[in-house]
Amino acid sequence: MTKEDKKVRIQEEDFSVEIEIKELLATSKLIGGVVTFLGTARDFSEGKNVETIEFEEYKGMALKALKKLQIEMLSRFDIIEARIIHRVTSVKPGEQIVLIVVGAEHRKEAFTACQWCIDTLKETVPIWKKELTPDGESWVTSHP
Repeated sequence: MTKEDKKVRIQEEDFSVEIEIKELLATSKLIGGVVTFLGTARDFSEGKNVETIEFEEYKGMALKALKKLQIEMLSRFDIIEARIIHRVTSVKPGEQIVLIVVGAEHRKEAFTACQWCIDTLKETVPIWKKELTPDGESWVTSHP
């Protein structure tokens, strides 16, 4: 895996937030602010207990969409570097799902870019989730 491939990826295995931040910081000494968004699995959703969440992707298209999102974020905002990782597997409550790490000279642009990224990811990237509850399973529509 090349350095570029590590910046945006879809994987089954868990990831280390600490390692991702460390690798982002190694890209530039100009980075003065790092903002992260870490999405984790909840144990309760829409009035039901959640035992497991299963993620599925549109193979090839989901990674392409994430890479496009990262490129657009780098050009749209005054940031230095960004990383996006999304797991596509079965996760239990409390486990990590998605990580966005944004580095910029100043915090304001890093916060703005990170929020834009997760909001846009939820709307545009073809990754879907199915919640498994004691009452059965259901596909989840996008959350705000």
